Amino acid sequence: MDEHTPVTTLHGVGPKVAERLASLGISTVRDLAEHVPRHFLDWSEATGFAELRLGQEATVECTVERARVRPTRRRNLKLVEAAVVDREGGRATAVWFNQAWLAERLVAGTRLLVHGELQSGGTFKVERHEFAGDGAGLHTVGLVPLYPASEAISTVKLRELSDRALPLVRFFRDALPAELRARERLPLRADALTAYHRPARLEEVEAARKRLALEELLALQLGLLRRRRALEEGAVAPALGEPGELIDRYRAVLPFKLTPEQEQAIREIDADLGGTRPMQRLLQGDVGSGKTVVALYALLRAVESGHQGALMAPTQTLAEQHFLTVEQICRELRVSVSLLTGSVRDAVEGAQILVGTHALIQEGVLLDDLAVAVVDEQHRFGVEQRRALAEGRAAHVLHMTATPIPRTLAQTVYGDLDVTEIARPPKGRRPIVTSWVSHERSAEAYKRLRRHLKEGRQAYVVCPLVSESEAIEARAAEQEAERLNKAELRGFRIGCLHGKLRPADRRAVMEQFKGGQLDVLVATTVIEVGVDVPNATIMIVQEADRFGLAQLHQLRGRVGRGAEQSYCLLVSRPKEELTEDAQRRLEALVEISDGFKLSEVDLELRGEGQLLGTRQSGLPDLKFARLVRDRELIRKAREWAQRLMDERDELIDPLRHQATWIDENHRGFA
Repeated sequence: MDEHTPVTTLHGVGPKVAERLASLGISTVRDLAEHVPRHFLDWSEATGFAELRLGQEATVECTVERARVRPTRRRNLKLVEAAVVDREGGRATAVWFNQAWLAERLVAGTRLLVHGELQSGGTFKVERHEFAGDGAGLHTVGLVPLYPASEAISTVKLRELSDRALPLVRFFRDALPAELRARERLPLRADALTAYHRPARLEEVEAARKRLALEELLALQLGLLRRRRALEEGAVAPALGEPGELIDRYRAVLPFKLTPEQEQAIREIDADLGGTRPMQRLLQGDVGSGKTVVALYALLRAVESGHQGALMAPTQTLAEQHFLTVEQICRELRVSVSLLTGSVRDAVEGAQILVGTHALIQEGVLLDDLAVAVVDEQHRFGVEQRRALAEGRAAHVLHMTATPIPRTLAQTVYGDLDVTEIARPPKGRRPIVTSWVSHERSAEAYKRLRRHLKEGRQAYVVCPLVSESEAIEARAAEQEAERLNKAELRGFRIGCLHGKLRPADRRAVMEQFKGGQLDVLVATTVIEVGVDVPNATIMIVQEADRFGLAQLHQLRGRVGRGAEQSYCLLVSRPKEELTEDAQRRLEALVEISDGFKLSEVDLELRGEGQLLGTRQSGLPDLKFARLVRDRELIRKAREWAQRLMDERDELIDPLRHQATWIDENHRGFA
């Protein structure tokens, strides 16, 4: 028996149950053993309603007397109320939110355990519950696990099946080397899994999770290090030597002095470019921190050494914005730049710097002398697109992102890259004042916007996300621009920008806005990155609750590009209609201006997988590690991975086996 043993070998798992388990990602005994509890009910502390204080959280065993679905003033919110009585005769009204289907099961005489909080008026707000039945009696002692379940397979059934799977885990190979287990005083994997599923005390759960998380993170780090070593073997990039006269002229034409953070980033990049080992570096920084200036420095280093540079952006709008920025400076430096997108194809031959979308990696585009490749907003490209830019070329690669994450997390997410941060914006930039305005007060937001316009400033109005269709959003933006022209912003010059405009028209609108011929730009999220107009000092984001936190922060970064105080007004639907997460997103944006701190809030709200784009990045889903909480484990896993990298195969083969995903789905360039 090994870890790939099908779950159907367990008693009670036939084809139907196996199909239901598969919907939860469980197909082997190992999958089942690693499907760990989400919460635990402490049935040893089950108490009566009469003993509880207001606001106290507890678990109570009770019996249903009657139940009903009660509508509320909010159409999308329904309450289930059940009159319940505990074993001592204490009564309460148990309440569930948005679980109308429960009413059919809560028939008189039903016994269940409810966990929640006592509120005023004898109401018990239920957070979790469990029925007696399903062949399992209602336990009254100990910590009882609650598993991530589905309508097709209950937590009670998962508890029963895990009881059968856990004894078999001892037959599976433990991936951690004995030396590591001894040094870190860690239990065997089988013991950790057993403690996670069946703890005597809650403290045992966290200890077990950390042991399993370390193994998971160690396999991840070994995979990334192995991948990087494979990329470097035999690959020789051009050594670009010391910065020369072109770089001196570049520094001279810049209208500002580089910040200490930018200079540090340049030093780290220069150290990479001076050698023949291909650079694989991530440059991350907050919105407006000056990453593009550093990226152009790297591209010019390639040009002054007689080679080509290429900058790849995920959208046509961003590629065009980069082209306008780069071309303006390069014209002064007499460096030729070409733009290459799906609909624009400048003369590629002879261009010293190419700026473009994924069109750069399409067939027929020759980048034979590519020395430096910059990939902007790299997480928005698929794995294969990122790989293809430098495929067959030993180029230095600089990855950029304005969606920063703390360095300790970056060492896991981008474990095969060296990480450089530009943590602070240039001096003179003021934090953007952000306000959350409910829809009924949107007139006040436009009043403030008009005041800025009358003072000679410019503004953005961002339309809501109305559809997955770019065409529908384009129509909505055009209609909104027309409406504003007749209503709140009558008398001002309004332009409209969206992804369905022809490239020439889009560039014309942006040039008009940059040149001051337009007062207001009504736009979709195509302005999320890359648009830089210092005179734009105020932004209104309509229906801001529909946007993600990172996206809102990126949009907000379009203002505050100059020395003037800038403002971002988030207009949302009425607060009572918003989900708790939507409210937290808007509150976080009002309170926090630092992108690194916001990314931590986003991690808490959305989870590691969604925020970091595991499918796009090539990372596996993490079952045990919690990137926000496990900073010390990440550091420890990285140290051990570097120490074990050259150990004999049989010692770390189990860990290498866990990291096979890295060979198939990796973010790096082959």
